[in-house]
Amino acid sequence: MEITVSEEVRQHILASKHDFRVCTACMGPALVSTEVKPSKESDIKIPVGDYTLFISRVQAPYIREVTMDMLYDEDEIDSCPAFYGYHSGGRY
Repeated sequence: MEITVSEEVRQHILASKHDFRVCTACMGPALVSTEVKPSKESDIKIPVGDYTLFISRVQAPYIREVTMDMLYDEDEIDSCPAFYGYHSGGRY
């Protein structure tokens, strides 16, 4: 199983200057900062420059490419129970 990362996602991670994770959320696979949803030991790790893109083992079998349409914005994060414990100002 090989998961590719779109150039747009790579550029977003590099510009954000921190790690990201693809996890399960209300609207399907969600690309979020690890500040929103921390990585897990079981995650697949994909290096992106000096940063890491973590892919949940739950999502990995269903993903062939990580794309910007997976990126969750603040409104979606605030309305999804998968991200309880986080608010737009940071973690609770």
